[in-house]
Amino acid sequence: MQKLNYLLLHTAKLVAMVFLISIAGCKEADQDVKPKTVTDVFHENQEFSILYESIKYAGLGDALRTSNLTVFAPNDSAFHASGYADAAAIKALPAAAVRQILEYHIMPTRIKSEELGTGTNQELPTMANNKAFITKTGSGTSINGARVINRDLKADNGIIHVIDRVIVPANRSLMNILQGNEEYSFLVAAVTRAATSNPAILTTLTSEASSYTLFLPTNRAFMDAGFPTAAALEAAGPTALSSVIMYHIVPGRLFSTNLATGSLTTASNKQIRVETTNGLRISGPGNMGQPANVTKADILAQNGVIHVIDRLLLP
Repeated sequence: MQKLNYLLLHTAKLVAMVFLISIAGCKEADQDVKPKTVTDVFHENQEFSILYESIKYAGLGDALRTSNLTVFAPNDSAFHASGYADAAAIKALPAAAVRQILEYHIMPTRIKSEELGTGTNQELPTMANNKAFITKTGSGTSINGARVINRDLKADNGIIHVIDRVIVPANRSLMNILQGNEEYSFLVAAVTRAATSNPAILTTLTSEASSYTLFLPTNRAFMDAGFPTAAALEAAGPTALSSVIMYHIVPGRLFSTNLATGSLTTASNKQIRVETTNGLRISGPGNMGQPANVTKADILAQNGVIHVIDRLLLP
């Protein structure tokens, strides 16, 4: 009997010791486990190597380790598609500018994809104190025309939705964007000339009272249409130029992901044709056989969006 009691007591001590060791091990393991924040997710995933370097360069690493956030995160392929070959290309920009761009991808609340309402160009406030535009339909979700290609990646302090392009906040009007790029100087000359008979053109391109989509022909597009110089446009009849320009403007903010094959009514109350197979192409009755290709899409302005095209649209 004494031997049995001894064995029972010895067994109980062993069980207690194992239990205590187990608890101690769990506590030590708990102390070793650290939250995986949004910043940590980007650091650990090579898909986001450019984004992570950009975050460090802009001084946003700590900000993305706190609070509840939603990040529409461009992966490396998205940076490449937006013209940034590597992190060095980003670091060629001022750190403050990079910070503003990155903050435009961040919403100061946790938003799962299922919590995004179905609709077109729903406004979402960003950390950059600027609005982004979410479209969610049966064919997918996009933000400012950038498609969500992977959704609801979880971090301890937020949600990550992966997008296929870098998005940039608007800080200029449609007209300011035209004036800031020499490639669009022919259209600036045309607008200036047309405004002498139709001042409403300048209002359309500068006022934030309404939003418009501008299909923007490059200087080469004007040259190919018979205007070899800006001086040729300045000598053209203002009424005719006004008609041409207004034919390239559509009321409303239409990103590339908002466009579908079919017709659109322009600001001149005429129809243009949109084709979305084999790229994005636009045409009028006068160039139906040679549609204009959209060579650069979704340039956001304060009062609309620009799609650059390589031909004039002809009614």
